[in-house]
Amino acid sequence: MTNLNSKRFATAVGKLMIVSTLAWGLAACSKNTEEKTVGQQLDQAIASTEKKAEQAGKDMNKGVDIAKKEVKEATAEVKEMAGDAGITASINAELAKDSELSALRINVDTLDGKVSLKGQAPNDKAKDRAASLAAGVKGVRNVENNLVVKAG
Repeated sequence: MTNLNSKRFATAVGKLMIVSTLAWGLAACSKNTEEKTVGQQLDQAIASTEKKAEQAGKDMNKGVDIAKKEVKEATAEVKEMAGDAGITASINAELAKDSELSALRINVDTLDGKVSLKGQAPNDKAKDRAASLAAGVKGVRNVENNLVVKAG
């Protein structure tokens, strides 16, 4: 909920609570309240309503804060998942630029910025270059190079 919508909701809830409490307070008059004037009863009902409205506002703000936190956490999780896919795509693009590696089948997997390379490399230099290209991509935390050098 945006702040504007939250404020509108809080105002509407507050008004509803005031009207409800006033009606309830006046309808539930006992002997003690019969001795009070209508003005005193109304003042008491308004004071009670203000307390309840204040508490309801606090409760609503807690709910909004919890919702904000959950949205923030979910957003971070989505960004991380999108980040892993972006890292994998960037590494594949870098590998495709390399004449020795582009024709090879190298499987790139990324999880939480940790990259795993699997497949074959034509030689040790190409294997090391693949790991180096992967490590150079933004967001990569670690590269596990499981490439196997293809026997001549």
